[in-house]
Amino acid sequence: MAATSPTAAITPLTHPQWPSARRAAHHAARPLPAVPMPLSMAAGCVLAEDLTARTPMPTADSSAMDGWAVQGEPPWRVVGSVLAGRPIGPRLAPGTAVAIATGAALPAGCEAVLRSERGALDAAGLLRTLPGIPSPQARADVRRRGEEAHQGDVLLAAGVRLTPPALGLAAASGNDTVRVHRPAAVSCLVLGDELVTRGVPGPGRVRDALGPQLPLWLAALHTGPVRLRHVPDTFDGVLDRVTAELRTADVLVTTGGSARGPVDHVRACMEQVGGRILIDGVAVRPGHPMMLAQLPDHRWWVALPGNPLAACAAMLTLLEPLVAALRGQPLPRLQQVPLATDVFSPSEDHRLLPYRLDADGSASPQRHSGSAMLRGLATSPGLLVIPPDGAYAGQTVEVLPMPW
Repeated sequence: MAATSPTAAITPLTHPQWPSARRAAHHAARPLPAVPMPLSMAAGCVLAEDLTARTPMPTADSSAMDGWAVQGEPPWRVVGSVLAGRPIGPRLAPGTAVAIATGAALPAGCEAVLRSERGALDAAGLLRTLPGIPSPQARADVRRRGEEAHQGDVLLAAGVRLTPPALGLAAASGNDTVRVHRPAAVSCLVLGDELVTRGVPGPGRVRDALGPQLPLWLAALHTGPVRLRHVPDTFDGVLDRVTAELRTADVLVTTGGSARGPVDHVRACMEQVGGRILIDGVAVRPGHPMMLAQLPDHRWWVALPGNPLAACAAMLTLLEPLVAALRGQPLPRLQQVPLATDVFSPSEDHRLLPYRLDADGSASPQRHSGSAMLRGLATSPGLLVIPPDGAYAGQTVEVLPMPW
């Protein structure tokens, strides 16, 4: 079950402006509970508590290079070798050395490491520096114990997203698990009797263009398990499926049926399952019939329009901020880009437009940007956020970046 959310203090919004809707979707939720997660499964998760070092890093003085660990001045008598992971051996006496591999712990008494390319054995078997090479300075090419971190140091603060290097750091510091906010389990219901899932659609039918996308969008947003089902356009069919999915889902995502047409059953089903609509439509095009509802037990329903580009715009408007809040992350930042051309707005709503970057770094809207079109979005790095009064060439506007 999700943690208690702050929605009791949120006034439901009807057709809010796009920036307000996005902020409200993020403010609506609190992070999901913390759970221990094996490092192998934690990529993309967000730390619920500070990650600390369980051991000094490195755990002992060690060699930064292949070569010889030396004591005193040359020449040195080589008395053995030390490999990474092998016993260190006895203390070095003055005038002695051991061959050593990168990462191997230094024997007691070692003053420095002579790199392999800077020394050689002479005819008598003594180690000397090559001509013109001085003796190594004290502690040269030595990784000191605790140089990167001391035991108990905070390595990563709560709220940090675990990237591959962050997971490597967790492992290097002796951690096998991390405490992260539990990833949200998501169920996706694709509505629409006109949709087909294979081949070329016949008269009156439409190929489903959202079903193939939704799991990948959610993976990019770093949710947990995703289930996807196609549901017939009947009140009972939608209600039965919603009721079943809410037994396990933290977030329910539906596509289509969010308007007020004769077969649009989302609103009625929300009411039937006790949903409280927090955002009822947004003043943006495409995507204005989107909705966000809080369900009993602090679960969530994001209703997307059925048109593909409109649904993608709605995902970035409501679903991305909501998931960020459930993951314990701030509202995703918008980017900025200068416009290469004037962009007019035909209404009082914001516009979200796929764009391309020109050679000079300015942005131009893609040609194919209708609510049912994906051709423009398929090659776009994001969506231009055009204010209600439009924007002109040279003006800097905000950009919604794609989450991948």
